[in-house]
Amino acid sequence: QYQHDMNQKKLSEALSGVVEDCVNKVGVDLNTASAPLLAYISGISAAIAKNIVAYREENGRFTSRRQLLKVAKLGPKAYEQCAGFMRIQGGDNPLDGTSVHPESYEAAERLLMKQGFKPEDIDGGKLTGLSLTIKNYKPLAEELGIGEITLKDIVKELEKPARDPRDEMPKPILRTDVLEMKDLTEGMVLKGTVRNVIDFGVFVDIGVHQDGLVHISEITDKKFIKHPLEVVSVGDIVDVKVLSVDLKKKRIQLTMKGIS
Repeated sequence: QYQHDMNQKKLSEALSGVVEDCVNKVGVDLNTASAPLLAYISGISAAIAKNIVAYREENGRFTSRRQLLKVAKLGPKAYEQCAGFMRIQGGDNPLDGTSVHPESYEAAERLLMKQGFKPEDIDGGKLTGLSLTIKNYKPLAEELGIGEITLKDIVKELEKPARDPRDEMPKPILRTDVLEMKDLTEGMVLKGTVRNVIDFGVFVDIGVHQDGLVHISEITDKKFIKHPLEVVSVGDIVDVKVLSVDLKKKRIQLTMKGIS
């Protein structure tokens, strides 16, 4: 519940694990990422991460993933490990803005040409129907000289390059007349997103730049619960009613009970 109540070593390891997982799933912008963030990328040490930033500051923005090979101490092996996680928007090659690894560029370009597209179509968002143009993956994969699974991964990435997994999560329909805390009134019913779950309740984002608290006693009137996770989890879209608003202390008390 409170970070200082936890074993600091275990907390640090857990946090690092989550950040590393996120970074290696969605990648990082090579031209804006800080050295500490770059260090989470596979194959990149803290020293190499600093060298990447130093190279960027001295030579300007990266326009190609291949430029990474000019960075001090970043050799072919490290490049092979990290290249697929580095993103370059508006670079020389549109594929540099995707998770497609450089070793698969030739296959990806041949795929696009065969299906009637060009690499430039990636940035234009014109490849959303790419998978619909492929009837049978196996023979196409053999023709391109890659595995069937690799081909499917390439197609998925080209259709939605650099996609954010959070885009697939449902979004609440926020009221246009409620934009700030002062717009809230007691008894108002709203939709919100659960942002945090703790022992004594849950914090819900209702679109006013300040999360509201639903105390554990206000989560459900159906039964007694020992912990909020029995009913809700982070990311859930919930209906809440405003109990009270304290503008000075910036506190919003909400309830999930008695809402039909």
